[in-house]
Amino acid sequence: MAEKDAKQGSEKPQGGKPEKGQHSFNRGATGVGDSKEKQAPRRPQQVSSKPILSASGQEIRGVVRLAGRDLRGNLPIRRAITSVKGIGINLGTVISEIVTQQLGMNDKTMLGELSEDEVQKLENVLTHPENFGVPARMYNRQKDIYTGKDMHLISSDLTFTVRQDIDHEKDANTWRGYRHAYGQKVRGQDTRSTGRTGMTVGVLRKAVLAKAGAAAAAQTGAAAQAAGTPGAAAPAAGAKGAAGPAPKAAAPGAAGAPKAAPPKKEEAKK
Repeated sequence: MAEKDAKQGSEKPQGGKPEKGQHSFNRGATGVGDSKEKQAPRRPQQVSSKPILSASGQEIRGVVRLAGRDLRGNLPIRRAITSVKGIGINLGTVISEIVTQQLGMNDKTMLGELSEDEVQKLENVLTHPENFGVPARMYNRQKDIYTGKDMHLISSDLTFTVRQDIDHEKDANTWRGYRHAYGQKVRGQDTRSTGRTGMTVGVLRKAVLAKAGAAAAAQTGAAAQAAGTPGAAAPAAGAKGAAGPAPKAAAPGAAGAPKAAPPKKEEAKK
């Protein structure tokens, strides 16, 4: 019997499914375990960032620091200049022409192609355009109230100066400062339909007044009941009012009162 059982055990395939109630601990020998190992998720490989190349095949920098702001290196010079706060389209066009003439480049030159010295020169032109022949009519601060000079401010200098001007208007209690203090529009715009902040009173006015009237009536009734005043409670809806007190008798001699009959005289004795 033992020999038959051994033969039967040897005839069973090794890769077959286990019978009910049994577990196959040797998963490495079956095809199921192999498929799971093949389907195991792999870590994503880091994609190698390709360098940015210019039209001439030169590698350029990806990020350039200009006037306190990080700009993409693949931007043309004119587009990069207008990205600085305080530089508009017209002034950016003029400055880009000045820079290309002094540095010997064209408008298609990318910002990342410039060296550190060239970037500093470009920032110097942005900060002091009056030294390079830019007309004063293009400055954003003409006839300064403190110095009386024409100047152009960019980046953080512009933000700081504008904040100082607003604080000065508030301290002087001007109309512009008043509007700034209350968060309203300053330049005469319409505020009836736009620029409304907080709760819109015009829409909820009737509801608010109704609630206020009900609260006042309830408070008045409670105070009257506490004082013990008769008739303080309001009559129920639809009920007729109580009859008033009986009218008082008119005083004698008053206007409209009936005169009393004179006393009868005794008949004279014969």
